[in-house]
This record gives sequence, C-alpha cells and structure tokens, in this order.
Amino acid sequence: MSTSQPDASRQSEDRATPDSLLHTRTGGEVSPEDLVLASGKDLTPQNLEWARRKLAEEGPAAMEKILP
Repeated sequence: MSTSQPDASRQSEDRATPDSLLHTRTGGEVSPEDLVLASGKDLTPQNLEWARRKLAEEGPAAMEKILP
C-alpha cells in the first residue's frame, strides 16, 4: 500500500506560503502574559518582568520575533 499522494493533490515545492498565513499578530495589544506564554516560559514574576522589559524596548514586534 503506497502512502504517496497523487501528483494533482501535492503542493508545488516552489510555492511560497502567503504572508497572511505566516503571521500570528491579530492587531491587538500584546500583554506581558502573552509574551511569556508564547515564549514557552512559566508565568513567574521574573518572567513577567522580562516580558515587560522586552515589550517596553521592542513593542509588539517582540511577539513577532517569537512567533513570526
């Protein structure tokens, strides 16, 4: 039994994924809690302070650097 897909249903390898599918930002504000969770860290006072500093320095772009 073959697991390969028919040629018609395969995506072309030279097709790029549209930007609208790659970005996670919704246009809303990013909270320190959002940044901590997106980075895979636990919600601790130290991690929340790290996120506050990162958001103060980089703004919402901090989230995009973690989740493009």
